[in-house]
Parts: sequence; structure tokens; C-alpha cells
Amino acid sequence: MTPGNNGASTPEDDDPFGYLYADGQANGAQPPSGGYGYPNSVNRVRPVGTRQYGAPQAQAPQQQGVYGQPNAHYAAPETAPGAPGPQQGRAAGGGRGRGPNTKGLLIGAIAVVAAVVVGIAVAMASSGDKDDDKGGNEAGASAPAQPESGEPSATAEEEGEKDEKEAELPASDAKALRLSPGLSTSSDTPGAQAEGGVYVAGFNQVGAKVTWTVDGIKDKGSYRLYVQYGIPGVDANATLVVNGKADSRPLNMRNFAKSPEGDWEKGWQNTWANVNLNQGTNTIELACNEGNQCDVNLDQVWLKPG
Repeated sequence: MTPGNNGASTPEDDDPFGYLYADGQANGAQPPSGGYGYPNSVNRVRPVGTRQYGAPQAQAPQQQGVYGQPNAHYAAPETAPGAPGPQQGRAAGGGRGRGPNTKGLLIGAIAVVAAVVVGIAVAMASSGDKDDDKGGNEAGASAPAQPESGEPSATAEEEGEKDEKEAELPASDAKALRLSPGLSTSSDTPGAQAEGGVYVAGFNQVGAKVTWTVDGIKDKGSYRLYVQYGIPGVDANATLVVNGKADSRPLNMRNFAKSPEGDWEKGWQNTWANVNLNQGTNTIELACNEGNQCDVNLDQVWLKPG
């Protein structure tokens, strides 16, 4: 060695990049192939963990396996038996993969519900139209048509004729009746409907009889005979005789008003029975015969269509 140039083997000349400079190249520096660049440089490359400083150090465990090759002690989760692969995991919704199209499913469900509602509405509307048509036919068939001329309908005419017929039918007060011996008229008990409050008294005896001669019957047929009577809160009856023929059933004069027993004033009420009359004049009798209960006052008699 010469002064000023100790050669390329001194530690300070161990520049790993000396081959990049002009002076290094003049001194013969080459790209590293084993040392740091200069020829005959100190090769300081040692295996990791072999350099010792003072006390001996524990040798690092030797690295197992080679980079890029699988480690025997490690296995990726997707390599386990039955585990889904990376692509399958992402398809199932893991990571950043897209999930099911819930918006499309919701729109489809709404469309189905709307179609069902529309179908039900159409069915109900059709049923309503049928019911309306049916009701209209029934109403038209049952309701009488009104005449266009504005004249009274047939029903009104019949009602008018009925009222007129009732008005023409005979009626009589007690004092106009023919009384058998032992009977008399009285007005002692208030409440009788006949003129002056007059009624027939003393009927409670076997053989008593009142006779009503009915004139002016236009049509032969069935009529209703009404009798206004008064009782002392006890049921009564009498034998009804029409044109000499006695009815098999007595005329019922019960206590329909439920008046208290012994109270004649509150016992006024009426009853009726069907009678068959001839055209013209008819005779109607009320008799107190054996078996009848005749404790009754007789007030009025009248006829109505049967």
C-alpha cells in the first residue's frame, strides 16, 4: 500500500454503491456479486442471528417452509371441508357482493295485491248491479202502477167503497132495541156510548132477550156484529140468534179490559162475532139462556163488513 491510498479493502472503502461513482470505477469497483462492490472488499454478509455481541444470544428458530408455499401449520378457512370458496362466499352476500333484489320483490308483491283488490272490486260491482236489477223487477211487479190521468188508484177506490159501505151499514143504541119483559133502560152507570148514556139493564135472568131488526142490507153475505157492553169485572156471555137460528157458540163478553171486579163504570168494552145476513131485512137476537152468564149491561150494536 502507498500513502494516501490504503486500497479498496479498508472498511471505509466498503461502499456498496462504489461502482456507481467515477473514482470507484477507476479503482475497479464492480456491481455486487458477493461483496459490497470493491474488489477484495470485506464480505460482511452473515446469516441472520449469527453475529454475536458480548453474551451469546439465542439462535432464532429456523424459518419453516418457503415463502409462497403453504405452511403445514396453517390452512385458509376456505380450504376446510364443506366450506364455501371465496366466490361462493361473495355470492352469498359476504364481503362487498350484492344481496337479493328486495326492491324488485316488493314491487312485485304490491302489484299482486293491487290486482287482487281490483278483482274483488269488479266482482262486488257486478253483484251490486245484479241485486239492483232484481230489486227493481220485484218492486215494479209488486207496486201498483199509478194512472197517468191522475185519477185515484183502484186501491183507493176500493177503500172509498169500503168506507161508504160501512157508513151505510145499520147501527143501533140500546133504547132502539126491542126488550123482552123484565128488561129496562138505565143511565145510572156512567160510560155508556149510546146517546144520553142509556143502556139495557136487568139482562141477568134466564129468558131475557133483546131483538134488533136490521133493515137495508144490500148484499147477502158475512158481516161482523159488534156489541158494546159493560160488566162488573166478571166474564159474561149470551146466546146469539140470527134469523131464528142460534149460533152454536155463545157471544163472548169477557173482561178483556181487566177491569176490577165490582166496578161497573170501568167495565165498558166491546166484542164481535161473524154473522151471515140475507139481503134486505134480518133479525138479530141476544138471549140469556140456560148456561149463559148474563150479568151484563148492553149499550150499542153495529155492523161492519165481514
